[in-house]
Amino acid sequence: MTTHALQALRSALRDGAEPDIRIQQLRVLRPPEDDELLGVRVPVVRELARAHRELTREDVDALLRSRVHEERLAGVLVLAERTRTARGAERRDLVDFYLARTRCVDNWDLVDASAHLVLGPWLVDGPEEGFWDVLDGLAASSWLWDRRIAVVATLALIRQGRFEPTFRLVRALCHDPEPLIHKALGWMLREIGRRDAPLLVAFLEQHPNDLPRITVRYATERLPAQERARFVRARQR
Repeated sequence: MTTHALQALRSALRDGAEPDIRIQQLRVLRPPEDDELLGVRVPVVRELARAHRELTREDVDALLRSRVHEERLAGVLVLAERTRTARGAERRDLVDFYLARTRCVDNWDLVDASAHLVLGPWLVDGPEEGFWDVLDGLAASSWLWDRRIAVVATLALIRQGRFEPTFRLVRALCHDPEPLIHKALGWMLREIGRRDAPLLVAFLEQHPNDLPRITVRYATERLPAQERARFVRARQR
């Protein structure tokens, strides 16, 4: 049964729709044909998610299973809001809920708005050997977005100075056929480089021919121009 709170959120999303924003988002997101895209600015969806963070589990499930793109975005953002204050068993419960519904997290913006904020804190909380079954399982999935979730979730670890899980996933996924995975790998490597540029350079030097060209381009964006050019040229040979 749809609750009043869920009805209010859905109504607010439709009230926030802007035709010009919808045109921009169609171009950037390239949603599947069965998606309904309203054209709501992401900051508006974030604000609504914060205001509705107490939605029932059933309501969040209904949002995630909706074919309205902004409803799914609101659903993952509500989970992120809940995870921010959850601890222990409650946090693991939210992670399990999220992982059971990754088929609903079916575009890059949904992954990037949620993986490091829902799965990420659980990775930070637990011992490293305890989370590899989850990350390895996601990384081995045939579902593109599972693999991107695995990569982007490690941003939470990177922010804690824990880089090896990201390096391990880069090595595992560097031959992935999907450019959206190549971009995510490069993004995470760039985040490592922001914190430890010599470590990033050393990793790139260890893998001169393994990494996709776009991964190298993303990873080296913040390196000095000469250093960046060296790696980009080497990968183009």
